[in-house]
Amino acid sequence: MTIDLTQFHDAFFEESFEALDSMEAALLKLDIGAPDKELINTIFRVAHSIKGGSATFGFSDIASFTHSLETMLDELRSGGMQVTLAMSDLLLKSVDVMRAMLRAVQQKQPINAQRVSDLQFDLELMIAQKNSAPVAASVPAPPAMAFTAPVVAPAAPAALPPTAASEPAAGAPASLAASGPVVATPAPAAVQAPVAAAPARWEISFRPFPELFARGNDPLRMMRELAELGELESNVDVSALPAFADLQPQSCYFAWNLVLTADVTESAIRQVFEWAEGDCDLQITLANSAVQAAASTATAGDSTSEAVAPASLGALTPAAASVAVAAAEPASSAAAAVADAAAAVAIPVAPATAGAPIAATPAAAAPAAPTSVAPAPVAAAPVAPTIVAAAATQKPEGAAPVATVADSGSIRVSVEKIDELMNTVGELVITQAMLSQLGSKLEGPTAEKLRGGLAQLERNMRELQESVMRVRMLPINVVFSRFPRMVRDLAQRLGKQVELKLTGEQTELDKTVLEKIGDPLVHLVRNSIDHGIEGPDKRAAAGKPAAGTVHLDACHRGGNIAVEVSDDGGGLDKDRILAKARDRGLVGPSDVLTDEQVYDLIFLPGFSTAEKTTDVSGRGVGMDVVRRNIKELGGKIELRSEHGKGSKTIITLPLTLAIVDGQSVSVGSETYIVPLISIVESMQLKAADVSRLSGRGEVFSFRGYYLPIVRLYEIFGVEPRTKVLDEGLVVVAEGEGHQRIGLFVDDLLGQQQVVIKSLEANYGHVEGVSGATILGDGSVALILDIPGLIRAMSMRAAA
Repeated sequence: MTIDLTQFHDAFFEESFEALDSMEAALLKLDIGAPDKELINTIFRVAHSIKGGSATFGFSDIASFTHSLETMLDELRSGGMQVTLAMSDLLLKSVDVMRAMLRAVQQKQPINAQRVSDLQFDLELMIAQKNSAPVAASVPAPPAMAFTAPVVAPAAPAALPPTAASEPAAGAPASLAASGPVVATPAPAAVQAPVAAAPARWEISFRPFPELFARGNDPLRMMRELAELGELESNVDVSALPAFADLQPQSCYFAWNLVLTADVTESAIRQVFEWAEGDCDLQITLANSAVQAAASTATAGDSTSEAVAPASLGALTPAAASVAVAAAEPASSAAAAVADAAAAVAIPVAPATAGAPIAATPAAAAPAAPTSVAPAPVAAAPVAPTIVAAAATQKPEGAAPVATVADSGSIRVSVEKIDELMNTVGELVITQAMLSQLGSKLEGPTAEKLRGGLAQLERNMRELQESVMRVRMLPINVVFSRFPRMVRDLAQRLGKQVELKLTGEQTELDKTVLEKIGDPLVHLVRNSIDHGIEGPDKRAAAGKPAAGTVHLDACHRGGNIAVEVSDDGGGLDKDRILAKARDRGLVGPSDVLTDEQVYDLIFLPGFSTAEKTTDVSGRGVGMDVVRRNIKELGGKIELRSEHGKGSKTIITLPLTLAIVDGQSVSVGSETYIVPLISIVESMQLKAADVSRLSGRGEVFSFRGYYLPIVRLYEIFGVEPRTKVLDEGLVVVAEGEGHQRIGLFVDDLLGQQQVVIKSLEANYGHVEGVSGATILGDGSVALILDIPGLIRAMSMRAAA
């Protein structure tokens, strides 16, 4: 049966893009010259996973490029290369190229082959030049020593008399006494005599399945990693190799029988093959049978301070016995246990030639009877000294293994399914409101019980609504995570020193809002670095640190989310902005503007104070788009600045676009919803407060400004309850750029959360209306778009 792999493409691309984001974040955390090995392993795993997936799905260009990248990362892991600034830049460019290649394949577009080949050449060139960098030499192992004496009791008296330097210790075997005097040398605490021993010999059968290459695995890389653990012998089994005409280039026909001589654990060997798990038949056997027996004996004991049983070690040579003790606990674990151990074990041995002294190390444990073993000369291979001590803690025999695979605790669900769920919950909310309104009109004891049940249903519906909304919520770190890389690259290009500070990354926003807030934030951060942050020399002259700071912060503020972009640069120059606006005829020569009005000028299309146009900014395109995008999200933007100290941009956004907090107002028989975020104040005007201006219609004085009055019944063609201003109410609402209007309505009905229904999707675009909702009585209420109403009023006045 043939499996259609295209069904897994979407999951592969989604996971690959997420993995590249984590890879980029890890690269930005790498310390030049002294990188964290765990970070390098994380980066390597991402590259290896993408290479394996690409090869599986037949994306050969991606697999080829990622193979070169993986080779460099493998050199970093093994210490063959050091992280430099040039390498860091090259790796970050590789992330960009891989992301572009994945996006091109996903969209079935051609890959930029020239860009890929150029960067792949740079990667391979850097790998080829690795030998030019000095590599620290490894510490040589101690020379081989010949032993003829048996292992004695693993404990010695706490103190030796002065005559111990010329006489053998009491109870010592005859072989020790015959071979020469024992010299007692006191050893400092937690230090024992080194013991040379033969390393373990591991036999490894590695038989890959034919699809090993298709999974992106490289047997040669595994061999190199094994060779780094110790001495490696390799024998290739080619018995499965077919005739040349039947060869499949993507299939693996070889198998390997390996012999590794090294003092390592089986888990360390299996870790080399972990990426091939499930794609091969792997068998690992410890060839030293005597060592295996001794290792099991050593593991069964509670402490190495106890005497070794003669039945276990009686037939062992001294070298094999020392390996048996070392096999019970790795050298690193034994060294760590020395500091906490209550007793230490010294293993003195007799030299091959009579008369040579042996250093006896005193121990704190009580003496024990020696073990008599027939001597057998063994030449031990050179190994690092092994320290044998009583372990402070030891895993009991037969203890259950710790589970290594844990439930991720999350599942992937498409956004369309969540939207459908949200729409269904919205319909339930409307139905519940209709039932509540109907229940309020009923009377009698049954009606009271019904209203009680409806009140409980309302609470449950609100909880359900909030739960579904939380499903759509994502931390704003999804957006913030793109800025460390952008700030780094932009600062390097402009020759500035910039530090990025991120706070409030876990503040949650609706996914739709997150998708649309990214581009405005990118433009604001770029403006802060290009226009706000000064160069190092200019900052030093102003008494500031050489490195400027750009701060991104997100927090809950009321029922909304506030996102702030601030910097400690030079701030906005009001005089320069005003002069530029007057040159372009945007402001009259005698007009006097407040600070807020001056700052609002930069949001005008095409407005820029940059002296020259660069690839970063200067064309006057961006800030007007920023404001428009924020307004489309139902939010608002505010700019604050202090000359010489920096500037701050504050964006206020709703938590979600699916539900809006609104004020219900009535005009005749119709009900309209005014978003609460747009309302400044509600008031009742007197006839004396209203004036009529030529070309602007009716206006009224509000806190020193004259605001136009918009009669909603004229806009929507509705017959009002009254047309007299002092018999109705005026709702002061704010649109773009602090533009305010007064909405004349009949009455205020109350505040409520309403589910937004798209008017464009179900009917068409209506100027001044952002959507609609269904009220509890089943009627439809329009949700007003204040900026749209201001534009409609302006066009009507101009006509």
